[in-house]
Amino acid sequence: MKKFEWIEHPSDIGFRAYGYDLSEAFENAALALFEIMVDTGKVEPRQQVDVELEAEDEGALLYDWLDRLIYLHDSRNLVFSKFAVKIERTAGGFRLSGRAWGETFDPAKHPERTAVKAMTYHQMKIEQRESGSYVQAFVDI
Repeated sequence: MKKFEWIEHPSDIGFRAYGYDLSEAFENAALALFEIMVDTGKVEPRQQVDVELEAEDEGALLYDWLDRLIYLHDSRNLVFSKFAVKIERTAGGFRLSGRAWGETFDPAKHPERTAVKAMTYHQMKIEQRESGSYVQAFVDI
């Protein structure tokens, strides 16, 4: 199963990320997000950041997960290449326990591709089937 694919859009960048379950699709969405910014193959897993989120639905959870990663990039100057996500249903919706591994952004090592300004809800989709799950998202560049 491929991890993600790009979706063409005139002003934003979109992707569809796949997984055997929703947790893996969220992991691959995070990978796609950072592939927009840098070549993740050059990002070493030197630092670990834990992320805990709760949301009332899966769309809000996906938005919050990717938005938090953008925030960590912008505020701590981090880029990531490896992710682990666990999603659980709760009485109020969903809980995400996530981990991201990466390192401090170094322009000499990580030539910047495209700067991501923000996460959007534009054309966001989440689909779960017996054969696997996918999430679709667009980011503002």
